[in-house]
Amino acid sequence: MSKQQSTELTIAVMQANPHLGDVEANFEALRQKRERAADMGADCLLTPEMYLAGYPADDLVLRQDFMSRIEKALQDIAELSADGGPAMIVGAPHRDTGQLFNSVFVIAEGAIQARRDKVNLPNYGVFDDKRNFTAGALRGPVNLKGWRLGLAVCEDIWFADVCETLAESGADIILSVNASPFDVEKAEQRLVQVVSRVTETELPLIYANMVGGQDELVFDGGSFALNRAGKLACQFPYFSEHLACLTLKRVADDVQLTGPLAQPDGANEALWRALMLGLRDYCGKNGFQSVIFGLSGGIDSAVVAALAVDALGAGRVHAVMMPSDYTAEISVTDADKLAEALGIKLETIAIRKGMAAFHKMLAPSFAGREPDLAEENIQSRLRGMLLMALSNKFGHLVLATGNKSEYAAGYSTLYGDMCGGFAPIKDVWKTRIFELARWRNSALPKGALGPTGEVIPDRIITRPPSAELRPDQQDTDSLPPYEILDDILIALTEEMADIETITARGFDADTVTRASQLLFRAEYKRFQAAPGPKVTARAFGRDRRLPLTSGFRPQFTETL
Repeated sequence: MSKQQSTELTIAVMQANPHLGDVEANFEALRQKRERAADMGADCLLTPEMYLAGYPADDLVLRQDFMSRIEKALQDIAELSADGGPAMIVGAPHRDTGQLFNSVFVIAEGAIQARRDKVNLPNYGVFDDKRNFTAGALRGPVNLKGWRLGLAVCEDIWFADVCETLAESGADIILSVNASPFDVEKAEQRLVQVVSRVTETELPLIYANMVGGQDELVFDGGSFALNRAGKLACQFPYFSEHLACLTLKRVADDVQLTGPLAQPDGANEALWRALMLGLRDYCGKNGFQSVIFGLSGGIDSAVVAALAVDALGAGRVHAVMMPSDYTAEISVTDADKLAEALGIKLETIAIRKGMAAFHKMLAPSFAGREPDLAEENIQSRLRGMLLMALSNKFGHLVLATGNKSEYAAGYSTLYGDMCGGFAPIKDVWKTRIFELARWRNSALPKGALGPTGEVIPDRIITRPPSAELRPDQQDTDSLPPYEILDDILIALTEEMADIETITARGFDADTVTRASQLLFRAEYKRFQAAPGPKVTARAFGRDRRLPLTSGFRPQFTETL
């Protein structure tokens, strides 16, 4: 690998959306992007963390056949590099004498020239790197075309040690490869860490991030670069693949980076695009051509409908209205208006006959008992059964339409409204659902396939929410107002705060205690819920792990 001194290095950053597990497809995408990078005059091409495998690959890396495909792809990349074109800096897992590493490879001139392994392995939240990977050793920079490139893998820039070692070893720049998932606070957190490393090392830094949906994670891209003084040198767009070149120059005693600057998204657009990308990629990467869900005339299913159309296009979205004797006429009217505004077909299947059949079948068993929650939940489960029947017949993916507030409080029915293969808004609080609906009526997100203008009828947004499982029912019959409940639940779930801590903030002790009891009681429901995109600091699923069977019950203890 040439060590001849140069005053300029052009680095093509590949903000990529790999298909986890499809090593051959990821190799082919890399080959095509390298051709484009060569046409752009790049000296090297930089991929995200674990690009060849996808991230998080979890226990796939334990399989002999999977790792053999990774190793073959690395050799194919080495052969590709023999043509004298751009070098490639590629993230991939590596196995060595019974150990596995999360690595980045420098490949040029027909061979793997160097490898660096991830040192700081995250083992919190959604991350399980320590489960399968061994921590790498602190190493110095890699020489490429006369430049000393310091390589860091994702979590390595959240601590000082790796970058400090690279600076002390004479690195000219830090190249950070990442698979950093989105949440509503993450962009600012990343910038804080990168500014800290740049300030400490006095080196410019390129932050190359993955993009795309992977099960419950959404990688938002937003790759960027900072110069030595901490000034933004480059900003990639969010939520889309992108390839662009950054130029690294020696100017007097300084090293300077320049690159393109894209405008970041606002808060609501970023959240909507994250949900949209999570749904689009879950369908695309799992081979689902269409989706189906129950459209109730309420706010949650309305937002899911708009998201689905924006993500997939109206032709791939199927909605079913399943009215009962308790369904208000305005719910039917509003669902019709929503379907018309979005351009989707709305099928109506009344459940009265199904309910009558269930009542008749269960009459002997229920004899002497007054109607209660059991009868209410039969309605919800009958709707779930109908959606699954349509899914089985036509191959649609069923979308569950519950929000995070309902999942947290257990205000949802197993095998009923929780029925589905994917839950697009399961990590969005109810109060934010209303905010998103209003925002979507006033804006068309970048990359959306849906129409402009008001797509969600205003009455759906302003009307008090109701499950419509009994006469004149409203959510507030069973729950505190969402404006109060959400703040309490956010503290209980995302902060893991106790009752005393939350009550000290001015919330009513009885309300907090009740919310806490509802949260703990519903753990078994959430364990069986469909996956959905993580967008908050702590989502249900692999991000928040509590036992299903536990004798712990939080109680309020008043302090004097």
